Amino acid sequence: MDVPFWIWAAVLAFILVMLAIDLFAHRHAHVIGVREAAVWSGVWVAFGVAFGVIVWSVWGAEFGQQYFAGYLIEKSLAVDNVFVWAIIFSYFAVPREYQHRVLFLGVLGALIFRAIFIAAGAVLIQSFAWILYVFAAFLLYTGYRMIRQRNEHLDPEKSAVLRAFRRFVPMTEVYHGQKLLVRRGGVLLATPLLAVLVLVEVTDVVFAVDSIPAIFAVTDEVFLVFTANAFAILGLRAMYFLLADLIHRFIYLKIGLALVLIWVGIKMMLKIDIFYIPTTLSLAVVATIITVSIVASLRATRGQGRRALPTPAEAPFRVATEAEDAALEPVWGSRRRSTPSDPPTR
Repeated sequence: MDVPFWIWAAVLAFILVMLAIDLFAHRHAHVIGVREAAVWSGVWVAFGVAFGVIVWSVWGAEFGQQYFAGYLIEKSLAVDNVFVWAIIFSYFAVPREYQHRVLFLGVLGALIFRAIFIAAGAVLIQSFAWILYVFAAFLLYTGYRMIRQRNEHLDPEKSAVLRAFRRFVPMTEVYHGQKLLVRRGGVLLATPLLAVLVLVEVTDVVFAVDSIPAIFAVTDEVFLVFTANAFAILGLRAMYFLLADLIHRFIYLKIGLALVLIWVGIKMMLKIDIFYIPTTLSLAVVATIITVSIVASLRATRGQGRRALPTPAEAPFRVATEAEDAALEPVWGSRRRSTPSDPPTR
């Protein structure tokens, strides 16, 4: 697959422009409703599908199917990521109007980290052919582990990342709007929103460890791996606001995602020395598994509406009062020594 440099540049420019438009559209903190989330979800899916059509038209059906297989895998695995975000936001009682800013920065970081992982994966595959066996075995093990742990969920309270952050980074105990950093008493402090952002980024890195080998199982083309990842990730924010209150209904989705990982692991192992499973068949199997798991979940939970996740009896953080906001100093202003009456908290 021959991809000129200008096409890479055009795709990257398009992604940056769309991120800028999204940021401008949500520059003011507000609660994103289901209707707005549905519209934005439709926009991002339309862009992802349209790009696949372009790939199909320019480079042929085989590469088009590889892109759509990768896009479907990444979009499906991203749903599990959305559910983890919902748990994190619920535990930390993050006001809904501040959540988009965290997710925007989280997605931006995810694009950067995944680009690094994709480049590293491509180099490893080109340099060490045997690494494909490692990827395949990892996917099989991850799928098996996901089935065994399908009823287990992230517990933010036990997160080693959060404990380390609170230990080493001076932090306030209140949300100051959408600010990630504030200065109080001459001391630069992180807000709880920055701690949430760090946790969101770390969870995405963990998910990337699963998803990147999975997409390499259906295509070796770095351009397709990156673009399928990018277009799947770009719609994650809207998907979160659309599905966050419905996670209790997708009871079989985790099993479906586990079967997808097992399937692509088998496909990767077979294609090394034994048999290449056609992309058409691979795409059909992935689509069938995901469709069946979603339909079965919705049928089993018929009649259940939206339900917000339970929050702790005592939220770990609260929203700052007007007086607390007014007492803040410019973040990049002059420093002054803190006083015993105004110490930073951790």
